[in-house]
Amino acid sequence: MRKATDRNFTRRRILHGMGAGIALGLTSTQLRAQTPIVMKLGTQTLNDAQHEWMKMFARLVETGSNGKIKAELYPGSQLGTAPRMIEGTQFNSIQGFVAPPEFLSGVDSRYEVLGSPGLFKDVEHANRTILDPEFNKAFLSLGANKGLKGIGLFINAPTIFNTRTKIAKLSDFAGRKIRVLAAAVQMEQLRKLDATPVPMPLGDVLPALQQGTIDGVMSVLPVLTAFRYYDAAKYILESNQAMVTVVTVLSKTWFDSLSADLQTVVADAGQKASAEVFPWAVDFTAKQRNVWTANGGELVQLSAAEHAELNKLLKPIGAEVTAKKPEEAALFALLQKTAEKTA
Repeated sequence: MRKATDRNFTRRRILHGMGAGIALGLTSTQLRAQTPIVMKLGTQTLNDAQHEWMKMFARLVETGSNGKIKAELYPGSQLGTAPRMIEGTQFNSIQGFVAPPEFLSGVDSRYEVLGSPGLFKDVEHANRTILDPEFNKAFLSLGANKGLKGIGLFINAPTIFNTRTKIAKLSDFAGRKIRVLAAAVQMEQLRKLDATPVPMPLGDVLPALQQGTIDGVMSVLPVLTAFRYYDAAKYILESNQAMVTVVTVLSKTWFDSLSADLQTVVADAGQKASAEVFPWAVDFTAKQRNVWTANGGELVQLSAAEHAELNKLLKPIGAEVTAKKPEEAALFALLQKTAEKTA
């Protein structure tokens, strides 16, 4: 009798343990399902169109996924230099990088074609061109074989030159050392102007200007006001010979790990944020002109004749640089065709 009782007790303990284990297993599964997927996004700039795009994108993704994806935003190079963030995105230690595509020219040289001068009449024309479905799809497909998934492309602002001493005519460029991105289409522009291009990480640029290591920087006005460049170099030449665009690339490993419905949410959010940020960026750039002059900075324009000469001098660069590689030449040809169609 005692043995039968012991057996029944043991059986009840086993069944109870199994039930508890199943319950714990279900709880663990439920907890995993409820834990949001983290999406870390990094950019070098702060309080500008790149940062604003990240905030728009994060909101759209979190809403569209019903909280299944949680965005963590790291502006102002909090995640390191551009090369470090690009590498982190490729290997999925972070999930996305937001920057001008020229920063990715080391991954694929075709990323630099959008920086070619003389293609666009104004920012509206540039925006129509890069949002054209055929070109947009082709450009965002770059990097797929290097671990990157393009999901957003937008216009930041026209290119300008910020210098320690005034540049008011093309001859003033001669002998100047100007910071550019490490892309041939940018470096060739300075060489055509008899200046020396100096590729340099963004974090090193302001100290270099303050110390006189470089004479100026080719950039966009919102970035310069955000970091108070007017204290180191007060002159801005509004040359507007090219547009600075911004691309967002995600870790392809991370993107491919998402369910099909979440992939759609992320891809759609990238397109929507890129469309939404454009009017914000245009308005923000206009406001930064007032910020610059209010802080003692000076805005300079070339004469009509000098500006025409600038465009004549620089426009051939895109075709010249891309002619060296068939795939790059093909993308540039598509860009030219699209720009003509959307003019």
